[in-house]
Amino acid sequence: MSHPTPLALTQGDPAGIGPDIALSAYISRDSLGLPPFLYIGDPDVLGARAASLGIRVEIAETDASGAISAFPNALPVMPVQAGANVTPGVPDSSTAKGTIAAIETAVSLVRDGRAGAVVTNPIAKSVLYAAGFAFPGHTEFLAHLSGLTVSGEAYRPVMMLAGPRLKAVPVTIHIPLKDVPEALTTELIVDTCRIIDHDMKTRFAVSAPRLALSGLNPHAGEDGALGKEDAAVIRPAIDALRAAGIDAIGPLPADTMFHDRAREGYDVAVCMYHDQALIPAKALGFDDSVNVTLGLPFIRTSPDHGTAFSLAGKGVARPDSLIAAIRLAGELAGHASKASA
Repeated sequence: MSHPTPLALTQGDPAGIGPDIALSAYISRDSLGLPPFLYIGDPDVLGARAASLGIRVEIAETDASGAISAFPNALPVMPVQAGANVTPGVPDSSTAKGTIAAIETAVSLVRDGRAGAVVTNPIAKSVLYAAGFAFPGHTEFLAHLSGLTVSGEAYRPVMMLAGPRLKAVPVTIHIPLKDVPEALTTELIVDTCRIIDHDMKTRFAVSAPRLALSGLNPHAGEDGALGKEDAAVIRPAIDALRAAGIDAIGPLPADTMFHDRAREGYDVAVCMYHDQALIPAKALGFDDSVNVTLGLPFIRTSPDHGTAFSLAGKGVARPDSLIAAIRLAGELAGHASKASA
């Protein structure tokens, strides 16, 4: 596969494991066949982390135009200063400005066509909040940078956990469980599934995506005996999706839709709340699942774990999920390029 532009990889929180796993991914680039990526962050922090981990790696400070040629022999880094001295495992709100700038730079590169996709290392939201960050998290900030509001008219960000054995999307995400029934609407389900269907076709190259929608209640409501939402909210959404030509089935009892045989019948599990999607996704692919943001005008992937401050700088952080995120970003960029040709 040809990669005419690099992937833009952000540093994440510099005190977390982002630098560690980026270095591990780079030194495995040849054996794993990874597409070229440009690290956006502080080269001094990266170099110091490499030295502390005993990793010998050349660092080439460059912009996106020089990343492809540099990548075989040196890790290309587009400098964005951390803003403070960084101690592995010790978060510092003084670094928030640099963390935010790295994300902004990555989005600018991909929107200008100088990078093929954004791959984000984990951030610590509490660190950013302490510095006045006004967004709930990465996804909402990316939506803002893309020119979309969080509830954009055409598309809105949708979180997918994509692993080799399961792709799962939660319709509602970071809200208390008690608030899910009120937040869950037929319109929200339909909008979410339309975005999934669109991006599965254009980015994952699945010509006719099959969506399996879970019920909200045990046994998908048991014909109303265990809750009304499955019949009153989810079923009309499925009917509307099928009328629009989208292959959607359900609502299915969530306790029987994730075993091996059941997963053969669909491409994406669409779940009604956060844990209903993420528990099976992480159980089936904890080390190699990827967080993919659908519904944006650019490709964004990320590891499905956090900053892991307790592991930073100790040489024990596993790079598997970041490697999977880099690989998937390259694949999706290739599919998107073909779809737009």
